[in-house]
Amino acid sequence: MTVARGGRLPEQIDAAMERLNTSVDVDCELWREDIQGSIAHARGLGRANVLTRSEVERLVQGLEQIRAEIERGEFTWKRELEDVHMNIEARLTEICGTVGGKLHTGRSRNDQVATDLRLWARRKADEACAAVEGLAEAILGAAERELDTLMPAYTHLQRAQPSRLSHHLLAWQELLLRDRGRLRDARARLNESPLGAGAVAGTGFALDRAGVASELGFDGPTQNSIDATGSRDFLMELASALGILGVHLSRIGEEIVLWSSQEFGFVALSAAFSTSSSMMPQKKNPDVAELVRGKAARLMGSVTTLMALEKGLCFGYGRDLQEDKRPIMDAFECALLSLYALTGAIATAEWRRERLRAALDHGHLCATDLADFLVQQGLPFREAHHVVGALVREAEARGVQLGELSPEVLVAAHASLVGEGLRAALDPAAAVERRSLIGGPAKATVQRAIVTARQRWSAPA
Repeated sequence: MTVARGGRLPEQIDAAMERLNTSVDVDCELWREDIQGSIAHARGLGRANVLTRSEVERLVQGLEQIRAEIERGEFTWKRELEDVHMNIEARLTEICGTVGGKLHTGRSRNDQVATDLRLWARRKADEACAAVEGLAEAILGAAERELDTLMPAYTHLQRAQPSRLSHHLLAWQELLLRDRGRLRDARARLNESPLGAGAVAGTGFALDRAGVASELGFDGPTQNSIDATGSRDFLMELASALGILGVHLSRIGEEIVLWSSQEFGFVALSAAFSTSSSMMPQKKNPDVAELVRGKAARLMGSVTTLMALEKGLCFGYGRDLQEDKRPIMDAFECALLSLYALTGAIATAEWRRERLRAALDHGHLCATDLADFLVQQGLPFREAHHVVGALVREAEARGVQLGELSPEVLVAAHASLVGEGLRAALDPAAAVERRSLIGGPAKATVQRAIVTARQRWSAPA
């Protein structure tokens, strides 16, 4: 509602302030947590003898009724009531009468919203962890199915050494395992209850903060009322974990974009995760991977927004913190969408085994193995490296691959380049099997790595 300004200030000033002041369009997302926290607070007030048992029961029943109304889509959110808290409290008073106004005893919207946010962030962190696990399972499933598929390993986006597809896919899930660890760490640190911190200096009522914290599944109450209401580093930490996750998903997406191109031809996405061109009917675009790359930018932006939001605040609550919800909510939405879509894309992808294997035939991928062969004959590695480098130049000059050079050319480069072991040194499949150390691409090593990965993913938090 606008108020006349006598012509000095336009009425739009009041309308702008109303829009600026109102947050219910965003924080209504916290309704589950607001009701959950309010129920716990009501029971805590009962244990502190601030409310009678009858009053607690009426409040809890009223809050449960509101929960059902929202779930059925019957609840009306009113912008004039500013936020989720006042909307729910106003409806509670309609249901319970004046006792509804007693619920806010010993509580401020400052500790209320801080509690809601921690409950919400904890729930979303669990969802994100589960989604990361789902993507990892899709990757591990592909690794098991493609155990015999060989491919080049790359550095600088150049073919480097022979490897296998399963080994490469396991690299993807290693990133994801660390991502889940960061989310779990952030979840553990946020799991404290601000309820009872009040506006900034607590409350004079003998509230059972530890009991309320326990009822809400927190590890305990926050230890400082000023910090509890005015700090949002738990959101920064979660956003940072999601931002790093976004970078990792973007890297996976980038490889899918490259590998699905005709130039590579390593993978074909299913039609469900691709689109055609509005102009070029032959196109099959890897949209899922490109969209995931785009979401990563927003995830990174959410981290910056939350850090910038708090960097200039004195201790104690500031209204600036009203802007903390949109970036973290957007971050979780982007992360979850990306995880679910990429999971489906990888689970349904077709790996072009022959094309992957054929890529080993170009690029002199066994050059290191040939140098190692010379080392086994007694040459220092630096000298062996020089000899093989010269042979690579000779092969390129002749327009052939290293393994296609004649025995005469090899012996001319170094007399040790003879014998039965030479053929194995130039065989990509044999080269892969030689790399059987932990973390290598040999078949048995990768099989053990898959088993170990599943054990690590199933380990309790």
